[in-house]
Amino acid sequence: MNAGGLRHRRQNSRESLTMTDPVCALPLTDLLDDDDLPPFVPGGSREAHGIGHRPHDKPEAVSWQVPDETPVALVYNGVSHAVMMATPADLEDFAVGFSLAEGLLTSASAIEDIHLVPHPPGVMVAMAVTPEALDHDAAPSRSMAGRSGCGLCGVESLEQAIRPPHLLPSDRRAAAARIPPQAIIAALRALPDHQPLNRQNFSVHAAAFCQADGTIVLAREDVGRHNALDKLIGACARQDISLEDGFVVMSSRCSFELVQKACAVGIACLATLSAPTALALELAGAAGMVLASRSKGGGVVLFTPPDDHTQQTMQGDRA
Repeated sequence: MNAGGLRHRRQNSRESLTMTDPVCALPLTDLLDDDDLPPFVPGGSREAHGIGHRPHDKPEAVSWQVPDETPVALVYNGVSHAVMMATPADLEDFAVGFSLAEGLLTSASAIEDIHLVPHPPGVMVAMAVTPEALDHDAAPSRSMAGRSGCGLCGVESLEQAIRPPHLLPSDRRAAAARIPPQAIIAALRALPDHQPLNRQNFSVHAAAFCQADGTIVLAREDVGRHNALDKLIGACARQDISLEDGFVVMSSRCSFELVQKACAVGIACLATLSAPTALALELAGAAGMVLASRSKGGGVVLFTPPDDHTQQTMQGDRA
C-alpha cells in the first residue's frame, strides 16, 4: 500500500477505526466527526529564550530552537496499545514502523487506514488493521515494558503520560536562583571525571549532585538517562544527602520526565549537556525550576521560570 492510500480514510475500514477507545472519554467516531476539533499540525521545534554565559564574557540573551515532544497514543482497531513520547512529525511513518518493528504486524499492507486525532495533551494515531493480521500475542493491553529510552512504554492514557509538576517551595527556587553560572560550567566540565563506567564503554549517561559552588558530591551512571537520575536520587536518600542547596548535572538532553523526577524530590536546578525539549521547558516553568544547558565556547545557557521572582533575582545577581 502506498503512503497516499494510508492517509485517506477508507469507508470499509471506518467501523474498526472508530471503535470506542479507552484512551478517550468519547468514541473515536465523535472525535473524527467533531468539526470543532482543530486539525493535527505537525511540529518539530520551537523557539526558546535564555541567558547565555561564557567564561570572561558578559551575559547575553540567546534564542535557541528546542525540539518538540508529545505523547502519541497508538491505537489499533479502537484499542490502545501504548503511549510513546515522540516528535510530532511523520507520525504515520512512526506508527507503521513501530507496528512492524514490535512484531504487531508483518506487513504494512495490513493497515487499511491511519488517522491522526489531536487529543490534548497529545495526539492519537488511530489505525484500522485487518483483524487477522494483528498479532495479539505481541500486542496485549499494556504490553509495553519500561525501556531506557522513552520512559513511558505501557502508559495507556494520554492524560497519564504527563504528570503536572507542583510549584517548588519558594526557598528552593530562591536557592536555585543564586547558583552562579560559573558553578554550573565547572560541574559540567568535571562530570566526565565521575563516569568510570562510561570511560569503559562510552555508552552510558551520568547524573551528579553538586554543591552550589559546582563541586560534585555524588554521581551515578546508567544506560538510561532517567534511570541514572533515579539512581542518584536513591543514593542521596540512602546517604542522607540533602538536595535542597545544590543542583544536578546530567550527560544527556533534558526531557520532560527528568523535570518531573527532579521536581518530585525538590531539585530546583537541573543542568544537562544538551538542550531541553519544549515540554521540559514548559513543565520547568510551571514548577519554578531553573534549567541549564551547555553552549558553544564552554559556556552555559540558563532558562529561568517565566514571570517568577527567581528570574528577577538572577538578573539582579548579574548586574
